[in-house]
Amino acid sequence: MPVMVVANPKGGVGKSTLATNVAGALARSGHAVMLGDVDRQHSSRQWLATRPSNLPSIQGWELSHHEIVRPPKGTTHVVLDTPAGLHGKRLDAVLRIATRMLIPLQPSLFDIQATHAFLAQLRAHPRAAGIELALVGMRVREHTRANEQLHHYLSTLPLPVVAWLRDTQNYVQLAARGLTLWDVATSRVERDLEQWAPLVAWVQR
Repeated sequence: MPVMVVANPKGGVGKSTLATNVAGALARSGHAVMLGDVDRQHSSRQWLATRPSNLPSIQGWELSHHEIVRPPKGTTHVVLDTPAGLHGKRLDAVLRIATRMLIPLQPSLFDIQATHAFLAQLRAHPRAAGIELALVGMRVREHTRANEQLHHYLSTLPLPVVAWLRDTQNYVQLAARGLTLWDVATSRVERDLEQWAPLVAWVQR
């Protein structure tokens, strides 16, 4: 079973936005998706609680004493949203079940520094060797110096960048209603779906 972890120790980089929309893309394709949430803020869990029942189903993780027990029966794909400051025993637990990891970051010096340290931590971790890693640029604004710096930094890493996602209120407005890009009219989010195409291909292959 593919277990896709969305992780970055830096807060506010868009982990929950990425996790919920990955789950939405998989659900729209007919997969039995579980969205897990080990973030203390429970952003993804709260998002699931507002998701309309007539949309493709995304199940939540079964928890016991705040620990992962097992995915719901019949699950084919797992997406796991993780907290800021992911390290130590919690990182160990995540890496034990992960088959892939998406690492989102924004075009800021602080995000780059935090991501650089996190990647070094992953390289040193014995469980990370068998996990496929990929990067996602979040809240990207074209033709800005910060965006140029982010592109330059990512070009120095031996990891694929599977998407550059623009800075748009679409994600905020959809999240408030428990929706994803795949739950509204294509014409409303056409540009965003184009940016997601290589990411969805990476997730589903």
